[in-house]
Amino acid sequence: MRKVLILGAGGRDFHNFNTFFRENSFYRVVGFTFSEQILGGEVSLYPKELAGELYPKGIPIYPEKKMAEIIKKESVDICLFSYSDVPFEYVMEKAEIACSLGCDFWLLGPKSTSLVAKKPVLAVCATRTGAGKSPTTRKVSLILKELGINFCIVRHPMVYGNFSSPVQVFKRVEDLDKYPLTIEEREEYEPHLKQGNPVLAGVDYQRVLEEASKYDLIIWDGGNNDFPFFKPDFLIVLVDALRPGHEVRYHPGMTLLLSADVIIINKVDEAKKENLKTIEGNIKRYNPRAKVCYARLEKRILGELPKGKKKVVVVEDGPSVTHGELGYGAGFIVAKKKGLLILDPRKFAFGSIKMAYERFPHLREVVPALGYKKWQVKELEKTINRSGADFVISATPIDLRRLIKSSLPIIPVEYSLRELVAGELKREVIKFLKRVL
Repeated sequence: MRKVLILGAGGRDFHNFNTFFRENSFYRVVGFTFSEQILGGEVSLYPKELAGELYPKGIPIYPEKKMAEIIKKESVDICLFSYSDVPFEYVMEKAEIACSLGCDFWLLGPKSTSLVAKKPVLAVCATRTGAGKSPTTRKVSLILKELGINFCIVRHPMVYGNFSSPVQVFKRVEDLDKYPLTIEEREEYEPHLKQGNPVLAGVDYQRVLEEASKYDLIIWDGGNNDFPFFKPDFLIVLVDALRPGHEVRYHPGMTLLLSADVIIINKVDEAKKENLKTIEGNIKRYNPRAKVCYARLEKRILGELPKGKKKVVVVEDGPSVTHGELGYGAGFIVAKKKGLLILDPRKFAFGSIKMAYERFPHLREVVPALGYKKWQVKELEKTINRSGADFVISATPIDLRRLIKSSLPIIPVEYSLRELVAGELKREVIKFLKRVL
């Protein structure tokens, strides 16, 4: 029996355990580690109800900074890297630490971990967080609605310690209040629910798949640039034109680039020509068979800006601007175009929001919508309220007004995918549907 330590961040790690190790007596998982990617997301135990009969006490979860300590204490044989949206150098740093302590270092691929659905699976993924995957998924869902296809959305997990519901089903916005969700989860679910798309998520994706199989087609809404948990029949992958070269330098984003049926280069209206040439060269080198499409994000202010008021604090989708390394998003771009005075949030940031600027020094001009715990949502609220701004521009996909008590008016900014060649994505989806339905 070989001892295994799984390095994770609250998603792929638990899926790898469930599919490969849970009933495998040749291995003994001695623990998970939790990446410091996640601010405020620490948990302590993967519960026995999910861990299975081989683990009657559950499985401990440690901070990743204790990796070397746990390897020595538990005489670990294998370290399994199980999270995503990280540069190759970061992955290999963990590999070198493991090897220096005598461990094997593993990555598990789709053949070992992907579940096979009885219904067709269309997956939308991205090479980096914040590339525009979510608006693309919504665009695909509108195409399917127009064609009369009965589908559901299955979202990549964002567990972060919420193990009480192995399967979550959302059909209305009000269903979001049934579960203790993070802001990040709400950002992914709420826009789909407003479009009338049923959303499934959870921890145990074999059980999620059973629920999803009630529909005629499954859309895998892939998060954090991970590859799908369900074996896809058709894979659409987003590449960010503002981060050229990242598509071949991040794990497992390059896996997705190599596997894609359709590659959408997004934000082309904001990118330099040499950036596009770099990306096009990488696609030609690594996946010349893929259909390449070009798109931009169309931004729209929902409501009227207060007249005569200029000082603004900008709130953006958290993961995109933190470990996604964007630094800013749609809200910042809109505020700049409107000539608003964007306040430096580092001067009034509070608690874990302040810590985010220390951990992600590229982040300077916007407030990340972090809220992995209730206390962190309160710290986001306090940061905004003590900003001294006239109002807030919020480009997080959720209605922030439902979660925080702001003393300032909050003006939402919405963004959607716009193809440079109209109808191109629809034609590719129809080709796929003719093949599988």
